[in-house]
Amino acid sequence: MKILVIPNRGRSYNAVRPEAECYIKLAQRGHQVTIMSSATNAYIDEYKKSGVTFIELKNLKKHSWTVIKQMRDYIKDNDIDLVYATESKGIPNASFACIGTKAKMIAYRGTSGGMYRTDPSNYLCMLHPRIDGVIGVSTPCTVNIKSKVRQAIKQNIETIYKGHDLDWYQAPAADLAELGSDEQYFNLLCVGSPRPHKGTHILLEAAKQLKDIENLRIILVGDNLQKQPFLDLIKDSGMAERILLPGFRNDVPAIAKACDLLVLPSLAKEGLTRTVLESLSNGTPVVSSANDGVLESIENDYNGFIVPIGDIDALAERIKFLVNSPDVLTKLSNNSKEIIKGKMSHQQTVEHMEAYFEKMIASA
Repeated sequence: MKILVIPNRGRSYNAVRPEAECYIKLAQRGHQVTIMSSATNAYIDEYKKSGVTFIELKNLKKHSWTVIKQMRDYIKDNDIDLVYATESKGIPNASFACIGTKAKMIAYRGTSGGMYRTDPSNYLCMLHPRIDGVIGVSTPCTVNIKSKVRQAIKQNIETIYKGHDLDWYQAPAADLAELGSDEQYFNLLCVGSPRPHKGTHILLEAAKQLKDIENLRIILVGDNLQKQPFLDLIKDSGMAERILLPGFRNDVPAIAKACDLLVLPSLAKEGLTRTVLESLSNGTPVVSSANDGVLESIENDYNGFIVPIGDIDALAERIKFLVNSPDVLTKLSNNSKEIIKGKMSHQQTVEHMEAYFEKMIASA
């Protein structure tokens, strides 16, 4: 197969690794894989060392005639069979570039909401009429996509998990002392965000019920959390000195490995949360709200616990339970890697992606 990929650029190496390693593995299997991306792509060094061809895009605008021409010329000159675009700025340009070519145009969708038939801008992106198929990162994503796209391509919508490889997580755990904690404490990690649907405020409200647990430390990683309303929520929690705000970090898997528990309090729009799979790969169990794709990776009382979305009391109760139940926490930790060995494995993702691409190219 001759495949052109417009991948996610990512903010960190770990953020794009599960996706990027699939393209590298396809190249190793004998397929001709070209990556078109910016020079700031977090995986650029690995791409250049691998068997893929890397071409720098001329700009990063969502709709750019310059980029469309660059992609289109490459597709035609190199007789590309399939174009796969995975980020919002790449999908529109790639879709237009495929017009008038034989290349199958495949888009990626990583959230289970936010696509509206009544929004004309969607027809320049995810609902673009030149798109031949869509990969959803989880079953809820796929269900949502099928409810929105045109009838002619519904059979080409498929779920392909963005799998992980346990070999990626052999590095030592982070030194929590650098973040203001210590391994003697019960360390809870949450990768937060100011966006309301991420539910950071839910965890901070739950912290009010956790203030009496003196050995608990909450490590809240993420940009722009040292502002309102989070500062007041932290102050009112009664454990302000034990809620640590290290900001954005590119070593989240290593931090997860050093922590006892990951908490995901999201309210909606989760496809297949990367930090959940990173934590499970490192043997760290998860307490998550019952949102979408997380239900495909977390099993109650096996590798974590699921609580109702937005339920502050239930979230606080599960955390308290695990702080006071080391045997249960150990059991969850021992089970955490099992799903990565099978259902969410990188090897399975590559095989599924290869089969899907071959099927699409062979279709009329």
